[in-house]
This record gives sequence, structure tokens and C-alpha cells, in this order.
Amino acid sequence: MARLSQIPNAKLDLASANVLIVGDRPSEQDILAQMLMGFGVSGIQRCTTAEEGLRIVDRETIDLSLVDGGMKESSGHWMISEIRRQSKEAARHLPIVLVCGHLRRSDIFKARDCGANFVLTKPIVPQVLFDRIVWLARDQRQFIECDTYVGPDRRVKAYGPPLGIPGRRHDDLSEHVGAAREENLSQGAIDGFFGATKVTI
Repeated sequence: MARLSQIPNAKLDLASANVLIVGDRPSEQDILAQMLMGFGVSGIQRCTTAEEGLRIVDRETIDLSLVDGGMKESSGHWMISEIRRQSKEAARHLPIVLVCGHLRRSDIFKARDCGANFVLTKPIVPQVLFDRIVWLARDQRQFIECDTYVGPDRRVKAYGPPLGIPGRRHDDLSEHVGAAREENLSQGAIDGFFGATKVTI
């Protein structure tokens, strides 16, 4: 099956895409699956642990994975790092979106440094998810492999996040982390960590 980046950009047809959702909350999995089906995705797989997700990625061809960063019993960050470093060659380049609740700036760096392509904050809005999938399909970043990092090039200059997506999230905190200790980052600010905005000087 074609990788996500090989789907023509003119019309993003996701009918043949195989998407893996990893998270330990069935209700949140249901929401993501409904969104994906609304985008035309028919191949949707689910699992509840990072370990099971690794087995699926190594066994099957997955075109996109949505990984919950707040699983209680297993780490989404660890899963992404393992995919980047330990999985079979074809799976190492898998586009991965880390889905999280309340995020601090340090959490964004942690997500980026484990090899995630992007981070999305809860609650997920269908239009934002679709925009990021389109963005991933058009992503031309090189894949970097070195002793300290394996994943999409973090140094690339890009055009920044899609326009027209206002900042969200003022009080939608994850129950796992308790009250916020600093201001929530907007989705646009989070996206900015994954590709510098092009500026004219």
C-alpha cells in the first residue's frame, strides 16, 4: 500500500490508507475512528498499549498512526522512539501524530525529540486533524538517523502551520497531569516547533 506521502496532493484520497490508533481510552479511540471514517479511511486498526502497537507496525503496513501520549500503562513517546530506532526499515518512516492533553513547552520538545511528526492537542477538531494529515502528505522533510536522534528533520524551513486555525485550549486539561502550571500553548504554537515559519527579511 502506498505511503501517506505518496498519495497525490491534488485530491487526498484516503480510501486505501491503513491507520493505527493507539490509546487506552475506548471513547477517545471511537472519536478518532469516526473522524477518520468521515475522511474516507476504511482501514482502521486499534490497540490499547504501546507494546501491541509496535507489534502491529512491525507486522503490517501502516500508513499513519495516531498515538496517545497520556496512556497510563505504556508510553506513547517510548513507542514512537522504538519505531524510529528498532522497527523494520519500512516502518521507521511511518508518519506519526502524538495526541496529548495539556502540554508545556518542554512536552513539545519531548514529543519532537522522540521522532513524532506532529502533536495534536485534545479535544481533537476534525478540520485540524484533516489539515495535519494533508500537511503530512505534503511533508518533504528528510529523515535523519544519528546517534542522538532518529526521525523527521527538525531543522527544516517550512511554511508553518495551516492558516486559519485559531488557538484553542484554555481549560481542556488532561486528568493525568492535574492543573496547569503555565499557560497552554495554542495548536499553532505547537505546530511551529515542527517547522520554522518562513519569513521575509
